[in-house]
Order: sequence, then C-alpha cells, then structure tokens
Amino acid sequence: MSASRPKNSLFIISDQHTGRAMSCRDHAVVKTPHLDALAERGTLFTDAYCNGPICVPSRASLATGRHVHDIEKWDNCKPYIGEEPSWAHRLGAAGKPVTSIGKLHYRNETDPTGFAEQIVPMHILEGVGMLYTICRDPMPVSRKFVQLVDGAGGGESTYTEYDRDITARTVRWLREQAPRHEGGWGLFVSLVCPHPPWVAPEQFYAMYPHEDVDLPEAYGLDERPMHPGLETYRQFFGVKGAFDEATLRKVTAAYYGMISYLDDNIGQILAALDASGQAEDTCVVYTSDHGESMGHKGMFSKCNMYEESVGIPMILAGPDVPRANVVSAPAQLLDVFPTMLHGAGVAPTDEDLELPGTDLHELAGASPPARTIVSQQHSAGAGSAVYMVRTGQYKYVHYAGGLAPQLFDLAADPLELSDLSADPAHAAALAAGEAALREVLDPDAVDARAKADQRARLEAGGGEEAIVAAGSQGYTPAPGEKPVYV
Repeated sequence: MSASRPKNSLFIISDQHTGRAMSCRDHAVVKTPHLDALAERGTLFTDAYCNGPICVPSRASLATGRHVHDIEKWDNCKPYIGEEPSWAHRLGAAGKPVTSIGKLHYRNETDPTGFAEQIVPMHILEGVGMLYTICRDPMPVSRKFVQLVDGAGGGESTYTEYDRDITARTVRWLREQAPRHEGGWGLFVSLVCPHPPWVAPEQFYAMYPHEDVDLPEAYGLDERPMHPGLETYRQFFGVKGAFDEATLRKVTAAYYGMISYLDDNIGQILAALDASGQAEDTCVVYTSDHGESMGHKGMFSKCNMYEESVGIPMILAGPDVPRANVVSAPAQLLDVFPTMLHGAGVAPTDEDLELPGTDLHELAGASPPARTIVSQQHSAGAGSAVYMVRTGQYKYVHYAGGLAPQLFDLAADPLELSDLSADPAHAAALAAGEAALREVLDPDAVDARAKADQRARLEAGGGEEAIVAAGSQGYTPAPGEKPVYV
C-alpha cells in the first residue's frame, strides 16, 4: 500500500445494479471489463449493501451517513433537502467544493444539499415524487411494471441517452475543470442505467444472445418462496404470475446489456481521469443505490431483502488502497460518508465520528472489524416495514405487523433458497438477528412513524383513492421527458 494520501474524491454511482452482476464477481455471463480493471487496481467488497433498497431513502442515507429511520426518508416521495449535513457539505466547508453530474433524486436544485453545482440533475417528479408507491392499504397493483418487462430489448431510451450525456459532461469536467482545483475537488457522477426501461443500445444488447443468458433461480410458481410478505411485493409490481421463458431471456439480456453499457461509460470516465494526470491523487468509489431481483425467487425490481435487491457492487481504488484486494467483510452505503472525507483529505468533525459508517479504507485493511448491517423498506410493496440484519454469516429478515421472519445462512446457502427461521437448530441465530435489529431501532415504533408520515402526505396529495386511480409512472422521467401514467 502506498503511504501517500489522495486529495480528490470521485464517486460514481449507478442505479439498480445488483452486486453480483460483474465479471470481477465471477458472474458467468455479465461482461464488465472496466469495472474489473478498477477492482484490479483497488479493493472489491463482495458483501456490500444499501441501507434501503429503493432510490430516495438509499441516496439520502448515502449522503448523510445516517440510517433511513434517523432521517425519516421513508420512501421515494420524501427526498433529502439538506436538513442533515452531507459529506458534500463537509468537503465544501474544507474548500473542496463538490460538483454533481446526473441523477440525484433530491427535491430540486435550490435546496442546500451540499453541491456547489448540479449539472443535468434528475430530481423526484415535481418535487413530490411518486405517491403511488406509498399507497399500502390496500396494496395497489401496478400495470406499468409488466409493460417495462414486455418492452425490454435493444435500442435507445431516454435513460441511455441521459447516461451518454452524463458521461460526456463528466469527461469534459475532468479535462477542463478538475485541473483548476489545485487544492483538491469532489465529483459525484450518477448514471441511471441499468434502471428500467430495460432497453440496451444495440451493440451491448447483441453481446448477450438469448440462448446464452441464465434463467432466474427458483422462478417457477412451484419453486419460488411463498412467504406472504413476498407475495405482497409481487402484487404491487404485478408479477404474481410468471413470464414465459422467452420473455425472461429477453429482459435479462437487456438488463445485462445495460450493465455493459454502464461499464463502457465508466471506462470513458476513468480514462478521462487518467488523462487528467490526477488518478494518483484521487480516491475512486463505485457503487449502486440498490440492486435488481430480475426474476430470482419470483421477484422483480428492488424493494425486497434478498441479495439480488439489497446487495450492491462496491469498489474502492486510490493511492492508499490495497490493489487486487477482495474483502468479504460486509460494507454498506453508510460507509460512503467517512470514505469521501478520507479521499479528499478532510478531517471528520466530532459529529461525524458518531455516525454508524466505517471508512472503506479501514475495511480494506488486513483485519476488517466485525459489524452489523441494517437495511429497511417502508413502501413500494411493503404492507408494513421490512428490515434486514446481516451479522456474520447470517441474514435475518424481520416483518413488522406479525408476519413470520426469515433467516438465511449465506455461507452455506448463498442463493437464499432455504429459510431456516423455523429450524430449532438455528433458534439462537434467529434470536441474535432480532436482538441486533432492536439495538439499532424499535421495528414497530419505526413502522408506525413511517405510516403516519405517509398518511399525511397521501391526504395532502388528494387522497389514496385518487392517487391510485391516476396510476403509476413506473420510473422518474429523465430531464425533458414527460411522465406516462398507467
């Protein structure tokens, strides 16, 4: 490891990239040569998690280093507006202003969220977001999602065009602006692929012939787990039935093609960083805000606590990072806050030192600390709050409202096909998972707070019945795109 320290922080985030879908994670099909090269010159974290598997809560916890329930950013209609300090605030206060390029999913450009400049930002729709996703009693059934699956394939979408623009602007910024910040800089680059619509540019879609893509594990109606909490998710997304094999192969090929397109854009950004002559002075982090289920165990989209949804990619590179290093100790998006301060050479405040995250540089060392990871979901298919706790080899999933929990031994069962929650031999692990959760939060009290907050916003938005009748937009439109309600 080099003794030098970086002075710049480059943060690259994608949207809905599940952690296992990279060739450096030994995925049998997905091709990500540029992410592989980044991992080769840095550290790959194989067990990284988001702290809320949906965009706005995940991005708010990432910005502030705080748990979703601490900042009460429950859903995609309650964005970060700058109330709590972000790592961008800290860098700016230290004389290293942070520029954002691309998706933020905050409320607007004028809230004091810590960025000195926002270039082509994407924020929640009309500053309010998709109220449809917080209608939970009764749970609506979205028709938009099935359209997105059926419409998957090759071509261009507003999202692929948006990422092309984000990448071009980032390359230009690194060439023209980065050298002007002699004291160091921060750059937040937020790409939207592989978030739906699942349409991959033709050259990347063609990389995945349908007969070569893998089919999802335990997808069939007679194979998938039928936990009532999971059926509620399937109801919301309109996927309680089953797509045929041809459709599954088509949407999977499109998803993989979008990941390779994402990887190509990241390659252009990293090449521009190298060309700027500042790569050896820069801490680089790559991650995603959450994953994508892509049919595994009968689930689609994010919002659930299986690894495909809550697991994310995480790569750290820089002058003081071990090279070609692989770490299996759990990491999380809450770790971004201290990592970005380290990368820019900014000392944490006393308040920062109380945050639950750990600098990824520390986790990349020889003896990473034992830790507990918590993620939580309060909308979009969750009838009541759902919590995940990762401690050691076990994952514990807690459903508020009295549903049975789930327990998985990830060492013995990495695909999470065997729920051990009712097995007496694992009673101690089950109890330990619940105890670890209650050390962080009161699951029922937090659920009640979230529901009360959402009821008030639904009423202010015209009432649940009217919101459901108006339909779902499915995804936040790219800048300049008009939403289509279904």
